[in-house]
Amino acid sequence: MAWDRYGQRKPSAATLSDYRIGTIGPVPTTIDPQTHGSHVGRHSGDQDRPALSEGAIPSATITSQPAPSGAAFAATCPFSPAARNEDQLAAARFPKASHHDPRLGRYEANYVGHAEQAPFRERGSSGGMVSWVAADLLASGQIDGVAHVIPSTGERLFHYRISRTPDQILEGARSRYYPVDLAEVLAEIRATPGRYAIVGVPCFIKAVSLLREQDPILNERITHLLGLFCGHMKSAAFVDSFAWQLDVNRKDVRAVEYRRKDPDRPANWYTAHLTLNDGTARWQDWFHLADGDWGAGFFQNSACDACDDVVAECADVSFGDAWVEPYSSDGRGTNVVIVRSPDIAGRISSAIADGRLDLKAVDADFIANTQAAGFRQRREGLAYRLTWQKRRVTPVKRVAPRATGHPPRRRAIYRLRAGIARWSHRMAFAAKRLNRTALYTRWAKASLYVYQAFAYKRGRLGRLLARLDGVEG
Repeated sequence: MAWDRYGQRKPSAATLSDYRIGTIGPVPTTIDPQTHGSHVGRHSGDQDRPALSEGAIPSATITSQPAPSGAAFAATCPFSPAARNEDQLAAARFPKASHHDPRLGRYEANYVGHAEQAPFRERGSSGGMVSWVAADLLASGQIDGVAHVIPSTGERLFHYRISRTPDQILEGARSRYYPVDLAEVLAEIRATPGRYAIVGVPCFIKAVSLLREQDPILNERITHLLGLFCGHMKSAAFVDSFAWQLDVNRKDVRAVEYRRKDPDRPANWYTAHLTLNDGTARWQDWFHLADGDWGAGFFQNSACDACDDVVAECADVSFGDAWVEPYSSDGRGTNVVIVRSPDIAGRISSAIADGRLDLKAVDADFIANTQAAGFRQRREGLAYRLTWQKRRVTPVKRVAPRATGHPPRRRAIYRLRAGIARWSHRMAFAAKRLNRTALYTRWAKASLYVYQAFAYKRGRLGRLLARLDGVEG
């Protein structure tokens, strides 16, 4: 993997050459229409599927016959129209799930709350549940290591590592809105026998699920997938923007915290915090930054506009923030949790009973409401985006393309988000090349003003739009 000019991790030229001319890994030789066909909202044949062991992929879908690497890539890329979708992958992983919801996928139980057992909540950006589950699996002997993102220094501020102790797991707590890749840890898992869990955002979890169907070694060794709810991915240029706006040289930045935790402030008051090489620090609340509105889409990866999975539907258990009151005002942090693995469901129930977890059962509507904006963007917004243009590779999604039925202001918001995402990369690149950071920050402020006028009816333009909508501004 390598950096592109916009600060995103992409396959290197050598890797792309291998995919064009080489042979990489096995791919399925046959297609079962029951498991590979389109079946959004239905799961035919589930009652005939054999029960699966924890984390296992049905062996009938795995083969060792090699195929041209282009076909292997098409079968494992999470955005490939040739790859299986989340419904199909989850049906194979969790055939006996107690519940199914079109927004959350298959699941056993949903919860809101936090880890009561110290120090997980204190060390995490939210309720500490991701690190708690990872540490519990490790302590129980179900896994030998956890692949997750930790801070680093040098060219990459964050990278994946396999942790093998509880203290190492806690080093990966907190949110990381930074480009990473799984190449190194997957190579380590292939080289080192054992059982592993992988923590990742939905597209990473889907990619690993697809790869496990092709690779018998990874299928055997990756036994658990821990998913993170996701709004979208950012490029490394987001850190450049922090540095520019906090008036520091990007080369002097040693570490970054995207969501510095403060129990005395609401959890949704994000604070960007930079630690410099000389030991000093700079920080600023997101709402004072030119690009501090997450929903506007600054530095969003273009693939995120073709994603319809908000909650990591292929994971054994998924975690998000409880962005509804009273939880969003609790600076100590609160998780929502979707449990799909029966084994993990049992472990969580036992931990609730003995006081290690403070969780309350909730329904699917509660979980979906905590991520309402994300579902609008990934479902309604995606349906509209799929009609915009003919792409070189047209995504095949569980959401059908739909150009009509979207109110004019919502269409404008989706257009603005896509434009901001695209041009933020270009404007930041130009500002960096010309050494004129104001080129980006002034553009970002103007873009944010227009976006918030449409999204929230703020400012003079927002009041005008409100009157045009027939609503008092």
